[in-house]
Amino acid sequence: MSNRMAYINSSTTFTDTKPHYELLDGLRGIAALLVLWYHVHEGFAFAQGAAVIKGINHGYLAVDFFFMLSGFVISYAYDDRWNKNLTMKTFYRRRLIRLHPMAIMGAVLGAICFFLQGGIQWDGTHVATSAVMLSLLCAMFFIPAFPGGINEVRGNGEAFPLNGPAWSLFFEYIGNILYALFIRRLSTKMLTILVVLLGAGLTVFTWSDMSGYGNLGVGWTMQEAGFWSGLLRMLFPFTMGMLLSRRFKPLRLRGAFWICSALLVMLFITPYIKSEGNICLNGVYESLCILVMFPIIVWIGASGLTTDRFSSRACKFLGDISFPLYIIHYPFMYLFYAWLIKHQLFTLADTWPVTIGVCVWNVLLAYALLKLYDEPVRKWLSGKTAARQ
Repeated sequence: MSNRMAYINSSTTFTDTKPHYELLDGLRGIAALLVLWYHVHEGFAFAQGAAVIKGINHGYLAVDFFFMLSGFVISYAYDDRWNKNLTMKTFYRRRLIRLHPMAIMGAVLGAICFFLQGGIQWDGTHVATSAVMLSLLCAMFFIPAFPGGINEVRGNGEAFPLNGPAWSLFFEYIGNILYALFIRRLSTKMLTILVVLLGAGLTVFTWSDMSGYGNLGVGWTMQEAGFWSGLLRMLFPFTMGMLLSRRFKPLRLRGAFWICSALLVMLFITPYIKSEGNICLNGVYESLCILVMFPIIVWIGASGLTTDRFSSRACKFLGDISFPLYIIHYPFMYLFYAWLIKHQLFTLADTWPVTIGVCVWNVLLAYALLKLYDEPVRKWLSGKTAARQ
C-alpha cells in the first residue's frame, strides 16, 4: 500500500478576467480517471501480497503531474494580483472554500466505509468507535496520523487512514501557504535557481532510492522521513509549474489534448524497471517523467485549444469531476480491497463486473456530489465571506 495516490485540484475560482485553460482541465480529469484505474490494480497487487503493481505500473506519478498543474494554474491566476486587491487572508480563504468541502466529504465517506468494512484493521484487530471518531476529526482538520497512533485506525501507517490519498491535499495546502508567504515574491531568476536545486534533490532522491520502495511512492505516511520526502516531492513540481507559467509562450499544435492524454497513458503503463546496480533505474525513469515529460505535457496542454463543442464539453466535464472523483473514490477502494482479499481474487478477468461497477459508481457519485453538495456549499461559503467584506 506504499504507492498512495492523490489528486491535487489545480483549478481556482479567481480567474474571472483571464482566459481559461480548458485542455488542462481535461488532462486533469484524464489523470484522475487513470488514478482510479491504477487503484484497481493496486487492489489486485495488495490482495496477493505482490510488491509491484501491474497493469498501470507508474500510475502513482499522477500525483506529481497534479502538483505541477497546481503550481502552473495558481501562479497564472494569482501572481499579478497581490499588489492590487489580493491579501493572504483572501487567498487562503479562497483555497479553503475551493478544496475543503470535498475533503471533509471524503473523510466522512471514509469513516462510513470503515464501519461497513467491520471497523477492523487489515490484520483483523477491532478498532474502537472513539478511535475512528478521533481519526475523522483529525482528517477534517488535516492533522496527519503517525504510525501506531490511536487515530491510525487501519494499521498500515497511512497519514490519513480513512481516506489515504488525502495526504497530497495536506501537502497542497503546505504548498499554498509557502507560495503566499514567499515563493510568489521570488524573481523569475531566483525561482529558476530554486527549481534547479529542488530538481537536483529529487534526482538524487529517486536515483539512489532513498525511499527504499524502488519508486517515488512517498508522502502517504509520516513514518521516518515521510514528511520531508513528501515535501520534496511536492515542492519540485509545484515550483516547476510556477516557472512554466511565468515563462509560458503558447505553441501552435493541433490535437494537443489527445497527444497529451496519450503521453500520460504511455508514461503510466510503462512496466516497473528493475535495477541491477547501485542506481535505481526505476527512479531514473521517474525523474525523467517529472523533470522532462510532465513540463512538456503541461506546456503543450496549455497551448492547445478546443476546436469543437464536443471537445469543450468533454474537457469541462472531466475537469469538473476530477477533484470530487479523486477525493471520494478511495474509501470505496478499501471495501473493494477487502472483497478481493476475502475471495482471493487477483485479476481483472476474475472480477471485471464488480470492477467496472466500482469505477462507474465512483464517477457517478463524484458528479452527484459535485452538483448536490460541493458547488452549493462553495457558493454559500463564498456568499457568506463576501457579505462580511
